[in-house]
Amino acid sequence: MRAFEVSHVFAAIKGERAMTSDLISGYHRELGKAETMITKKRITLWGSAVSLVVTIQFLPVSGSAQTPFYQGKTITVVQGRDPGDAGDMRVKGVIPLIQKHIPGNPTILSEYMPGGGGRKAANHLFKVAKPDGLTIGNIGAGFLANAILGESGVQYDIDKFVYLGSPYSASHYVFLTRSALQLNNLEKLRTTPGLRLGAQSVGHTIYIVGRLFAWLLGLKDPKFITAYGGNEIDAAILQGELDGRAQTADWLIHRNREVLEKRLIDLHAIFEIPKGDKFPDPYFRNLPEIESFAQSERERKLVAMQRGFRLAGSPFILPPGVPKERVEILQEAMRRAFKDPAFEKEYKKLTGDDPTPLTPEANEKAVRDIPREPEIIALFKKLAGPDPLTGR
Repeated sequence: MRAFEVSHVFAAIKGERAMTSDLISGYHRELGKAETMITKKRITLWGSAVSLVVTIQFLPVSGSAQTPFYQGKTITVVQGRDPGDAGDMRVKGVIPLIQKHIPGNPTILSEYMPGGGGRKAANHLFKVAKPDGLTIGNIGAGFLANAILGESGVQYDIDKFVYLGSPYSASHYVFLTRSALQLNNLEKLRTTPGLRLGAQSVGHTIYIVGRLFAWLLGLKDPKFITAYGGNEIDAAILQGELDGRAQTADWLIHRNREVLEKRLIDLHAIFEIPKGDKFPDPYFRNLPEIESFAQSERERKLVAMQRGFRLAGSPFILPPGVPKERVEILQEAMRRAFKDPAFEKEYKKLTGDDPTPLTPEANEKAVRDIPREPEIIALFKKLAGPDPLTGR
């Protein structure tokens, strides 16, 4: 090989080595930059994590851990009745349990506002009470009837109230006569004219239910006498001043069982509220249910209207516009109260009756399902009024 060729070869080799060295040096420089960037990112991420932890520590406490809205507050229950009556006892039987299950355990007080069959209290709740969840109503089922029947003085809309439920919904009414009359079957009952039937007053539930029994059973020219108090009616029947009445099965079993045991009365029919709810005592086991005597859809709806008025019970209600989250708190408290083992004991201690609770959802449905057709309303108003019963 020639000398210049050899020198060229060595020069090429040196050039390749230089290029390779440059490439390696460049690679190391880039690698160093990448490592520096990764290190910086790690530092940045670590710093962000520390900042986040510090920030979280000093953030305001989340809503779920805040002081409950009802803590330290007072709820007023506006009752559409006088203090001390049966409805008041039912309210007092459930208030301690509602208070227990409302987060914050607020104080709960009653304010009594009788008048107009519940209209005064319902009007106040609808038009005056603040919708802040601190005013609750408890009004007898008459406030529903007054609205649906279009009675004067109603300034509220029952479909706009918020229903929280009721501790008292199921009921069983029976139609009875004194056994001395020996009307021990329906044929004898229907063919005996002018039976004197007792009730507290025109429009009272016992009066309306008694008239409904008499009309559907087909009694001949019954006479309704309303000059007696509730307990006085029972005494008048035993003394022969009255011939019969409508009465609750609970009352007969728990407060006047003697008349059953001594066979001083005859039982003819039962009104189940809700429909299909059988009264457990054997005295009432085989009685025909009132709706079985209805002969038309119109008559069945009439029964359904009275059943609905009674099934809605004496509901706890809120005025329209209460914030949704407070409605949910109160409705859930009511559900929990009804499931609380202490509820039945407390309720029975104060009222003498077994509770028959209605959940918020069932309460709302019971109100919604009450028939409202003008024809049924007109028929019901005749039934609840003072005029003699007309033919079917």
